[in-house]
Amino acid sequence: MKRLTQQDMTESEQRELKTLLDRGRKAQGRDLTNSETNRIKDDYVDKLMAEREKEASKARAEKRRAKINATPSTSATYNWTASTHPRGRR
Repeated sequence: MKRLTQQDMTESEQRELKTLLDRGRKAQGRDLTNSETNRIKDDYVDKLMAEREKEASKARAEKRRAKINATPSTSATYNWTASTHPRGRR
């Protein structure tokens, strides 16, 4: 999974990031340096990516379970032409 950017985030996630940066600035009592800002952003993006990956893996597992538990159609018959070459054996 590629790294998230601020444009990929939802509005609420962007607001949460801004809130975290403001809290960091308030805790320091001064403007944050670039490295401090980047560290806060990276930590938040890592957390978001972990959450999204967890949701994606749950969705994949559910899809796999649904595929396994799917019952084949009783009205379907085997199609022999699907397994034979149209020009015959050579």
